[in-house]
Amino acid sequence: MSESEGSKLRVGSIADLVEKERVVVSGGRHGIVVFHHEGKIYAVDNRCPHMGFPLSKGSLRCGILTCHWHHARFDLASGGTFDPFADDVRVYPTAVQDGIVWVDLKPAPGDRVRKAFDRLRDGLEQNLSLVIVKSLLTLLDARVSSGEILTVAGAFGATYRAAGWGPGLTILTAMANVVKQLGPDEQALALFHGLSHVADDCQGQPPRFDRDPLLATDATAQRLKVWFREFVEVRDVDGAERVLRTAIQEGMTASEIADMMLAAATDHYFLNGGHTIDFLNKAFEFLDCAGWDHASEILPSLITGLCRAQRSEESNAWRHPIDLIDLVEPVLGRLGELVKRAGTVSLAEPELNRIVEILLGDDPVAIVKALEAALESGVVPLDLATALAAAAGLRVARFHTSNEFGDWITVLHTFSYASALQQLLKRAPSAEGMRGVFHGAMRLYLDRFLNVPSARLPGPEDQGAADSHAGDAERILDELLTVLDRQQQVNPAGVLVYRYLATGAPVESLIQTLGRALLREDAEFHSYQMFEASVRQYQELQPRYPYLAVVMLVGCARYLAAHSPTARSMLQTARIAQRLHRGEDVTQAEDG
Repeated sequence: MSESEGSKLRVGSIADLVEKERVVVSGGRHGIVVFHHEGKIYAVDNRCPHMGFPLSKGSLRCGILTCHWHHARFDLASGGTFDPFADDVRVYPTAVQDGIVWVDLKPAPGDRVRKAFDRLRDGLEQNLSLVIVKSLLTLLDARVSSGEILTVAGAFGATYRAAGWGPGLTILTAMANVVKQLGPDEQALALFHGLSHVADDCQGQPPRFDRDPLLATDATAQRLKVWFREFVEVRDVDGAERVLRTAIQEGMTASEIADMMLAAATDHYFLNGGHTIDFLNKAFEFLDCAGWDHASEILPSLITGLCRAQRSEESNAWRHPIDLIDLVEPVLGRLGELVKRAGTVSLAEPELNRIVEILLGDDPVAIVKALEAALESGVVPLDLATALAAAAGLRVARFHTSNEFGDWITVLHTFSYASALQQLLKRAPSAEGMRGVFHGAMRLYLDRFLNVPSARLPGPEDQGAADSHAGDAERILDELLTVLDRQQQVNPAGVLVYRYLATGAPVESLIQTLGRALLREDAEFHSYQMFEASVRQYQELQPRYPYLAVVMLVGCARYLAAHSPTARSMLQTARIAQRLHRGEDVTQAEDG
C-alpha cells in the first residue's frame, strides 16, 4: 500500500520494484504505474492518454512503452508519444531514499489551454476526430470562447485548402451561430461536428498561397469596388484577391467590403447553385464571431470560388424554353431607381402571403411583375428578401417524397441561398444586392415541379385532442426523437413539430430537440444548412408572420427525417471523449 509524505508518494522498496518490474500505486487522477527498466525508475500516469487503457498492461522495449489497445507508443522518460493520434502521457519525477522508491506528485508545469490548442491543430492537420473532440472539451472546460476556437479553425481551413472556403468552414460557422440555442450536451457536439468537417475538407489538399495587397494606391472605395467586380467578371483570381486585400488594408469597413463582394456575386445569376452567396454570408458571420481583425485571413479564401463559380445564365434550364435572363434583365436595369423609391412600406401578413404564393407559382412573368410592383409601391426591399426566404422554406416543407431523394438538396439550395441573401442585405443593403432576390425568385420558379404533387402541410386536424393536456409537449418531443430513429418518417416528423407548437410550449425546447436529432447523426453538409437556416428563418418570421415561422420548423423536421438515421460514428467518438474527460474507464461498459 502506498503512503504519502507531503507531495511525495511512497511506492515501496527498490528490491520489490526490481522483482516485479512494475507497480501501480494510488496517486494522481488515474493512478500511477512505476517501472524499473534498464536499471532506471520511471513513473507515468497509468491511463493511456488515447483511450484510457491501463499502461501497466503495456510492454517495454528500448525505453519505449507500448499500449496494446491501439499500439500507441511513448518515450518512457519524457512521456512524449510517437503517434499523433495519442497525447503525451504525464511523467512524474522519482527518487530512491534508503532503499525506498518515491514519486513526486507536484503539479506538472505547462499551460493547459496552450497545449489543448496545440493538440487541436494536430487533430485538424491529421484529421483525427478523437483528438479534435478531446482538445475541444478541454478548451470549453477552461471557458475558452467559441470565437477563439473558430479563429484557430478558420486560419487552418482558409490556409490548407487551395480551393478556399468550403463546406467545413460553413458548417462550423452555422453551428457557432446556433450553439447557444442547443442543449448543454449538444453545444460541444455542434462545434466538434464543424471542426471535424474542416479537417475533412483539408485532408490531402494542397495549401492556398496568399497574394499581396497593392503597395500604395490612391484608389477610393468606389474605385476598388469597380476593380474588384471587373476582375471577378473575367475570373481573374489574382487581381481580385489583390484588390480585396488592398481594400482591407486601406481600412474599408466590413459593410463596404460586404457590399463590394455581394455586388460581384450578383453580377451573375445564382452562382454555383446558390453556394457562393451562402459561403459569402457565412464568412462574414464567422468574422462576427472571431473578430474583424481576421478579415485578411478569411475573406481571400472566398475569391477562387467567387471567380470560378458556375454562372446560371450559362445553364440551359435558365434559357430554355423560357429565357429567364431576358425576362429579368429589363427590371434589373432600373433596379437602382426602384430601390431608391422603396423603403417605407412594410409587408403586412396578408400581402406577404400573397407575394409568397406568387413566388411559388408557375408564371415567371407574374413573379417578376409582383416583385417590381412591390418596389414601385414603396415596400421595404428587405421584406422582399424575407418573402423569398419564406417561399423557399415553404418549397422544402411541401417537398413530396414521390420526388427523387436527391432533389431534397435542390430545394434546400434555394432555401439556404435565400436565407443567406437576406442576412447579407441586412449587412450591406444595395440595389446590386437586391438583384439576388430576382435571381432567387427565378431559381424558385425552376424548382416548382418539386412541389408537384405538393406535400400536405400539417394543420389543426393533426393536433389531436390530447395535446392540450399538461405533459404532452414533452411526450411529443420524445416521440419526435423516436420517429427520427426510423427511416422514411418524413410526414410523421412534420406533424409532430406542428403538434408540439400547437400546445404553446416553448419553441426553445423544440429547437434543442431538432438540434439533438441533427447532431446525433453523421449528417451531410446540407442538413447543417437546413437546420441553421430554419432556425434563423423561424426567428425572422415569428414576430410578424407566425404561421410561416411554424412552417420553417416543420420543413426542418421533414428534411432531417429524410436523412436519418445514419451510422452515428461521430456521436460514438464524442461519447468516448466525454467519458475520458470525466475520468471514466472506457474499458468498462456504461451503466444502462
